[in-house]
Amino acid sequence: MALLTATTPAVTGTVVTGGAVSASDTISGNLVGGYLVVTNGSVSSVNVTPVDPGTTAMGNTGTNAAIAVAAGATKAIKLTSAMVAAATNLITVTFSATTSITYVLYPPTS
Repeated sequence: MALLTATTPAVTGTVVTGGAVSASDTISGNLVGGYLVVTNGSVSSVNVTPVDPGTTAMGNTGTNAAIAVAAGATKAIKLTSAMVAAATNLITVTFSATTSITYVLYPPTS
C-alpha cells in the first residue's frame, strides 16, 4: 500500500506520466474534489474500488462499489468526502489487477 502522489498542472502545461499502482493504495483526504485518472494498458477490464469507510446504522461495513475500466481505456474518478476514512483522513482504493495499470492524481482546482 502506497500513498499516491498528486500532479498539479502548470499554466504552461505539464508532461504527465502515469505512476504504477499497488493492489491497495491510499490518497490524502485533502484531495477531495480532485480526480484519480486510471489508465488500463492491459487486455482485460480492471476494477478500481474506492473502499467505503462508513458503516450502516447497524454497524456493518459499508458497501464497496467497483468502477470498471475497460481494456485500453482511461477513466477519471472524482474523489468525494464520502470516500475519506475519518480516523486516518485517507481514501483507500483497491485494484483488481496492477500489471499495465497506471494512475495520475489531480488535486481539486481552486
